[in-house]
Amino acid sequence: MIALRSDCLLFQFHTGESIPCSAEMICVEIAGDTPARLNPEMLQHAAASVFHYFKVELERETVTVIEFSRALEKVLHHFGFVIHASDPGDTDLGLLAREAADNLELFFFPRLRDELRFKLRQSPSLVRFRGLRGCVKQIAGVRRWSTRCEQLQDQIVAYLRECLSAETEQNQCALVVE
Repeated sequence: MIALRSDCLLFQFHTGESIPCSAEMICVEIAGDTPARLNPEMLQHAAASVFHYFKVELERETVTVIEFSRALEKVLHHFGFVIHASDPGDTDLGLLAREAADNLELFFFPRLRDELRFKLRQSPSLVRFRGLRGCVKQIAGVRRWSTRCEQLQDQIVAYLRECLSAETEQNQCALVVE
């Protein structure tokens, strides 16, 4: 096993996959109605503080992304910002698109199917995919919404519906794509 750098933590995703990150490597993205006075520098300092808490004070080498997100949420709440960490049951479509960055559509759709299958193995009553609009714009390689984006959005939703109906483990599961 390779030793972890002393200035890194292993960030574990809900899929079980882990990546090493230093405090400087942490990139925090807040979607939705972000308060105007929450500037990126303040957010970076808050994230570095949470990193320090897990690494130094708790002496941990591994932290889940949701643990880190919730701790960051609490820190920002003390500064007067109301930000909610995403539900660990949600799947961020933008993250899936970034994972397939070089060959977007070629790898995106199989990865999307695998993620749906992973979720269904947990026998949920609801499977939620969020970030559709940003994902579509990223795959299409555009900044502004277009007819191509509309078509790609419809294609992704139809693909998810087809995959869900083809799965034997669907157990009357509801599908939400936001």
